[in-house]
Amino acid sequence: MSEESTAVTHPFLDLAPLSAARFASIEDRVARLLDTRQDVVIMQGEALLPLEGAIRGTAGPGTTALNVITGPYGQTFGDWLRDCGATVIDLAVPFHTAVTAAQIREAFAEHPGIDFVSLVHAEAATGNTNPVAEIGEVVREHGALFYLDAVASIGAEPVLPDAWGVDLCVIGAQKAMGGPAGVSAVSVSERAWARMAANPRAPRRSYLSLLDWKERWVDGGRKALLHAPAQLEMLALEACVERIEAERPETVMARHASAAAATRAGAVALGGGLEPYVRDAAEAAPVATTLRTPSGVVASELVARALASDPALPLAAGGGALAKEMIRVNHYGGDATVGVVQGCLAALGAALAEKGLDVDLEGARRAVEGVWR
Repeated sequence: MSEESTAVTHPFLDLAPLSAARFASIEDRVARLLDTRQDVVIMQGEALLPLEGAIRGTAGPGTTALNVITGPYGQTFGDWLRDCGATVIDLAVPFHTAVTAAQIREAFAEHPGIDFVSLVHAEAATGNTNPVAEIGEVVREHGALFYLDAVASIGAEPVLPDAWGVDLCVIGAQKAMGGPAGVSAVSVSERAWARMAANPRAPRRSYLSLLDWKERWVDGGRKALLHAPAQLEMLALEACVERIEAERPETVMARHASAAAATRAGAVALGGGLEPYVRDAAEAAPVATTLRTPSGVVASELVARALASDPALPLAAGGGALAKEMIRVNHYGGDATVGVVQGCLAALGAALAEKGLDVDLEGARRAVEGVWR
């Protein structure tokens, strides 16, 4: 058999190189999705790359940071800030709720030297979402730099860095956008660029360096890329933005809001002791719904029973200590559908029934259909 006849071809292989112009056009589409005039830099890695790079680029020993903790990522940001030498004031709220603008204002009153605020918009891990627009007003009044993790929220709810006064807004495509995990983006304000330029500890000649992208890519007119792009991930990001544009962002967000409302209503109607983990529906994230298990029922065991019937269901137990009491229904991206919500609740109901608890599967089904819009 000839060498030519044994060659393996695949649509994901042997692609033409991604040009700088194509890369820049994808950045422009992401900027439109964010409705921002700020520079948008697409980074070649999962969202932890720009999340860490943005903190290390703007924080240092002279920084006094207010770090809001409404879930595990807020804890991680505090660790990075301390590692940079910043003075960190942690504002932690119970994971079943959201932080308020009043709490942010109180923190500024107590610590007037705060010049950096880090916040997670939606915590998929705990199921809460924070009122960024209101918080942004407070941060703007005090002139602090505003850093936002919008990885989980983008696509599920509005993310508007310009309107909210966000200086560093990091997004990822792997949740509500329904795209790849291996590429991410950050919008950067002029104030944030200036803070980085003035920071002697900002990473340079490093994969974490945003300044390298600024000087070699943005300031150069986006003509020459710093390194070979992650081609498949970039094409996948372009495709998922194109899909959102075609469906329309407001329709995609409405679908996620319906999934969240239906999951909460269905869980309550299901019974068996399940209840929403985030108590106030207004503070619940549209990207994922967290549920508290009844006393004596271990969440991780219940999820394992539910997944035995259908391993493809987007169910997970909470992380760490939350694995005992929290279930997460990840209704984002392609899973923000009435069928997925019904399937998750049916599987959880069957698992609860196996443990001898009374459930109302038909009531849950009707509740889901009753609130889906």
